[in-house]
Amino acid sequence: MSNGTSKTGQTGLNQVGLSNASAFASGTGARTSAEITAIILTAVLVIGGLEVSLRWFEVPQYVLPTPSAVWTALIKEFPLIAPHLGYTLIELSCGFAIGGSIGLILAAVITQFPFAEKIIAPYILILVTTPMLALVPLLILRFGFGFEPRIIAVALASGPMVMINAATGFRRVDNDKIALARSYGATTLQIFWKIRAPMALPMILVGLMIGAIFGLLTAVGAEMVGGGFGLGNRLTTYSSMINMPEFFAVIVILSMLGILIYVFFFLVGKKWASWEA
Repeated sequence: MSNGTSKTGQTGLNQVGLSNASAFASGTGARTSAEITAIILTAVLVIGGLEVSLRWFEVPQYVLPTPSAVWTALIKEFPLIAPHLGYTLIELSCGFAIGGSIGLILAAVITQFPFAEKIIAPYILILVTTPMLALVPLLILRFGFGFEPRIIAVALASGPMVMINAATGFRRVDNDKIALARSYGATTLQIFWKIRAPMALPMILVGLMIGAIFGLLTAVGAEMVGGGFGLGNRLTTYSSMINMPEFFAVIVILSMLGILIYVFFFLVGKKWASWEA
């Protein structure tokens, strides 16, 4: 019976990790020059094909600008966009730090005290199913057009994602190891820090990654709702002026931020949770 339990627990552990967050992480990456060349050629063909197609069909710039026009706008407008990028990063960093910390604490509490989950779970479900952007106007009425309403919105958006994934990781542990630790007199706190937390690290990183991406989207959306600064404000301004190359330049910056978030947590997981493989 113990062997079956051990195999089941091990199977559950193997299913948890950063590699399950996206198919992009399932492979080992490009290691040969041929693979790198193929990746570069594919990007060139896609971007070049889009450039040629838009020019060939004479698509107006205000409908869909060419990649070259977007690149030119990005270089030209970046000195103006850079301060707004800084504002967005401040909102994301502060809100994610608050929401992520609270999410991790709540995940630890509900896994150690099942009764607490019955109390907290309904409110977490409400936060997950409620679009945080709907609350931004109310937050603006209370806190004004500064950083506060945006940081709160980011925290409310990222916290539940971190909590759900972290709680899943805390629960997916090998029960045989916990039983063995208890037989040696380990306390609940020791079991949590020595067994549950390390084995839950892959899922914690997944939750942090998803929470950060949700936080970025919420921050941009909150900036579009109200306020005179941030990348979301730039999107609203450029679209109202029909400056589509500049509009898509901001979209490119936001895409790069999302990619950097993913790469950061992927590398952290590869360094600190590679034992899972």
